[in-house]
Amino acid sequence: MNLYSNVDILETINMIRSENLDIRTITMGISLFDCVSDDIGTLCDRIYDKITKTAQNLVQTGRDIEKKYGVPIIHKRVSVTPISLIGGRADPDGYVKIAKALDHAAESVGINFIGGFTAITQKGMTLGAASLLEAIPQAISETKFLCSSVNAASTKAGINMDAIVKCAGIIKQLAYLTKDDQSIGCAKFVVFANAPDDNPFMAGAFNGVGEPESVINVGVSGPGVVASAIRRAGECDLSALAEIVKKTAFKITRVGQLVAREASEKLNVPFGIVDLSLAPTPAIGDSVAHIIEEMGIEKCGGCGTTACLAILNDAVKKGGVMASSHVGGLSGAFIPVSEDAGMISAVTCGALSIEKLEAMTAVCSVGLDMIAIPGDTPEAVIGGLIADEISIGVVNTKTTAVRVIPAYGKKVGDKVSFGGLLGDAPVMQISTYSPEKFISRGGRIPAPIHSLKN
Repeated sequence: MNLYSNVDILETINMIRSENLDIRTITMGISLFDCVSDDIGTLCDRIYDKITKTAQNLVQTGRDIEKKYGVPIIHKRVSVTPISLIGGRADPDGYVKIAKALDHAAESVGINFIGGFTAITQKGMTLGAASLLEAIPQAISETKFLCSSVNAASTKAGINMDAIVKCAGIIKQLAYLTKDDQSIGCAKFVVFANAPDDNPFMAGAFNGVGEPESVINVGVSGPGVVASAIRRAGECDLSALAEIVKKTAFKITRVGQLVAREASEKLNVPFGIVDLSLAPTPAIGDSVAHIIEEMGIEKCGGCGTTACLAILNDAVKKGGVMASSHVGGLSGAFIPVSEDAGMISAVTCGALSIEKLEAMTAVCSVGLDMIAIPGDTPEAVIGGLIADEISIGVVNTKTTAVRVIPAYGKKVGDKVSFGGLLGDAPVMQISTYSPEKFISRGGRIPAPIHSLKN
């Protein structure tokens, strides 16, 4: 039975033409547990074969759906089982070989990114996780499509500070190894608290241990649609404003549901979730910051910004869950600096600081995302920044993350340009008062008392 009328389709077409609506990604999750082998060569061959066989029609299917409905699908991606769980006794060199096998598979099937070069470390590090972490700088700097992540904390387990210290070092190494390309390697690495198993967005996507053999997850977008709806509403109170956002999120999520089910049917792969996150782009009119300004803040970052973002995030979630029974991933409003034209403008004019961004992450999805800082920022400061953001996620029982770029050779006021969806990042000022004594204590920060819900 067709759940979508001609009116729905026509309304969607208008959103696409004038309001920057798109499907940000169709991401196929693939389990690699059946690829395990003590021999690295065999493991790499099995990984390549499994991905290329399972995802061989993913890109063409995405193109067919685009053509059928006129809905732009910006990226086609693959996420795999966290590699630290299947690497066995591999040393760091072995994990680099696995990384290159993943990259080769991604190139062969024509996708934009592959995620899952991941370690799950919230309570400690296995030998595999430790080896993978050591391999990340080389793996990312010597591949094109690979993305990597580390889950360093959870509300149930607390915060693994040893993992955070290592991640700070990884970020500095990535900045140096990719210095000739604006330190872009850092944009492909993210540190999480409470990482979801079904996230379709990079760099943090992986196919969790409870996921099917293969699965289709779709990430939508649509900040421009929400901003236009608020603009059309004109003067109204905050309850009415929230209702407008909720209804708009409902419409956006239904587009994602349509695409997800169509892809699932064509590929004969189970439908997993729709991630209804408002994911901005550098394009004018496709900005979460501009939504906040339409709500009544003179410039994103000014007083009242966090309250606006809280309204937005809540209304987006409420609208999304009415549109689909299977909402997951991150689902909310993203605030990546380099990928949002309004955020870039707010940073450039001095309205938005790292401290304000951190406050905003308490009420929205993900965290400190695509933020460029001076290249000479000490490793300990980066570790402290990660610890601060991860703490917000752990205490508030939500996903938070850090994707920060210490841009090699750059100082405050400079800019790094990545192009495409990654955009341009103004280098932001960060406090360099040292947290090194605190960071070097190591160990685990205990889980909060409200984690004891059994």
